[in-house]
Formats: sequence, structure tokens, C-alpha cells
Amino acid sequence: MEQVEQDPFADIRPYHDNEVAPAIARLIADREFIHAILHYRFPRLSGPFGWLLSPLVRLWLKRRWARLKSVRAVQLQVAGFMDRMIASTTDKVTYSGLEQLDPKQSYLFLSNHRDIAMDPALVNWCLHQQGFSTVRIAIGDNLLRKACATELMKLNKSFIVKRGARGPREMLKNLTQLSAYIKHSLDDNHSVWIAQREGRAKDGNDQTDPTILKMFYMQGKKQGLSFNEYLQSLNIVPVCISYEYDPCDSDKINELWQKKTQGSYQKTEFEDIDAIIKGIVGYKGRVHVAFASPLQALPDNPDAAADFIDQQIWQQYRLYPINALAAGTSEPAATEKATEQWQQRLQSVPPGANEMMTALYATPVLKTLQ
Repeated sequence: MEQVEQDPFADIRPYHDNEVAPAIARLIADREFIHAILHYRFPRLSGPFGWLLSPLVRLWLKRRWARLKSVRAVQLQVAGFMDRMIASTTDKVTYSGLEQLDPKQSYLFLSNHRDIAMDPALVNWCLHQQGFSTVRIAIGDNLLRKACATELMKLNKSFIVKRGARGPREMLKNLTQLSAYIKHSLDDNHSVWIAQREGRAKDGNDQTDPTILKMFYMQGKKQGLSFNEYLQSLNIVPVCISYEYDPCDSDKINELWQKKTQGSYQKTEFEDIDAIIKGIVGYKGRVHVAFASPLQALPDNPDAAADFIDQQIWQQYRLYPINALAAGTSEPAATEKATEQWQQRLQSVPPGANEMMTALYATPVLKTLQ
């Protein structure tokens, strides 16, 4: 009897084409998913008339998603959504550096992290504009507390980073699997997006966590390669995403302020989901996505390599007038709109937290001057 080969990445990988239709069917049948759509699209009606609207939403989704039978079809649907979102929540999205990359090649995009969903979505949008394949996205399992969230993310080419390990042995197992899956994806000509650190840079200071690089190397160590030799083989492309305005800035600062004044901060159950929605629908002003050249040489040490990658990211940062206002510099010249936006942001946090809001927008100026 022929033995079926097991998939070592089944519990973390995105869906394959043959899994798309069943996943969509599960989503449409998920009461919490339908309720979430009603809550955010029709907040005033979702309560008293939810029982009446739910079947209509299900019918609408069935018709809209009936032709989605492959990962590519889902991605094209997402691309249409991104076009509408960019038109309604940004003044313009620009990008640079893609001319240095080969659409037929796979890359490991290592990005600064300011927004949970928009960072990889914008990278994908830029790649799609230039005929590149979209990336597989690393996403923490802390965002997947609901079954419908898992379905949505795995439909959108996301793979799971397990963060809730109960001990060193389980943590090692999870990181080994993650390292192997990233290498497997690249070898199979699928590019990967991963943030330079766990969690968003709430203070504006984008820094690469050396632990991420050590995780990459776990697979290279098995192959007997040196640290920098293996990392160079991954075609790492540092990416810098510069948002003129951060829709979640006051939430980030309130969290930091509470930690400073009360010693801790307790997230609400669905706070991350709310942050995702706020980041998507909130006004972002101008956005620039800069792709650096693939790294050809790296220091043979995780800490030094992380510092080197940080330099590549900060060199690509796009500064805006609000950054200059926060840093007290004259360039880029402050506009009336930027001044108004800046004052609104200072007033959105407790008076004592003004310095934290200032740092969020001023740090890019200070870093680019180093």
C-alpha cells in the first residue's frame, strides 16, 4: 500500500488552491464572521436587525465569492479592495527600488513594522503593480483567536508564527518549523514577508530583532553553513514603509503611557482586531514603500547583522512635514495641513504623553540624520 507523504507545514502554511472553496464556505457559515461584517458595515442596524440582515449578507457573499476557486483569484479580489482602500484613505502610495529586483526570483522581504495588516498589504500591492507575485505573509497566532480570522489570513497567503510556546522544547520545535517553512517557500519560488520584530514599533524606532535572524539561520545551521553565508542565500530585501500619518498613533501612545504610569498594560480581547480595522480604514496621508537592494554581504554575527539591516531600512525612510514639526527641523517645510494634523495628535493623548507622541514622529528624522 502506497504511503501518503505527510505535510510538515500543514498546521502553519496558507491554503492551497483545492482548499480555497471549502474555506470560503466555512467563512460564510460562520456566525461571528457575518456578525463582524454587520457590525462594521452597518453598526446601527446590526443589533436590532441582525437576524434579518445576516441571511442577506450570506447570500451576497455567496454570489460575490462563487468564482473564487484558487489562491490567485483571492489575491485578485484583495487587489481590487486595496485599490479602493488606497483611493479612500491615502493621498497617494508611491514605491521605489523594485527595478533592482527580478520578478522571476523569490525574496525574503524584511520590513519595518508600523501597521499590523497594512504593512504586508502595501508591499503586496506594490509588487502586484509591477507584475511580481504576491508574498507569503508571516502572522502571529495572537491575531488568530477566532476561527474566521484564521480562515481569512490563510486564504490571503498568510502563514502562522506560533508565539504561545509553553516551554523551551516547544519553542525550539516551533522556531525550527518556521525556519524550515521560510526556506521551503523561497526554494519553491514563493517570496516571503516578515516584520523585523515582533509587534509594531510604537515609539517610532524601527529596529531589527537579532532573534529573527537567528530563527532564519536555524535551517542553515542544519546544512553546516555559516551565519552570513546562509542569510545571504535567502535574498533578504530590507523594506521601509513610511506613513505620513499613523491611524493608530494615539492608541500606541496611550498603551506606552499606561505602561509608564501604571507599570503594565492589559489588552482587551479583540484589541488587535480593532487595530487592524483602524489601520485599514484610517487616514494615512502619503505612503512610500522603499525596497532596498538584496543584501549581498552581512556581518557574521546576529547583532551586527541586525544593525546593518537597520541602516538599510533607515536610509530609505521618506520624511514628511509632520516629522519635521515633531523633530523641530525646517525640512520638509511644514504645511498648514501638517500643522493642524500635528496639533490634533498632540491633543489626542494625555498631556504628559506628548513627548511620546513627539518621539513617534520625530525618531525617523533623528535616525536618518545619523
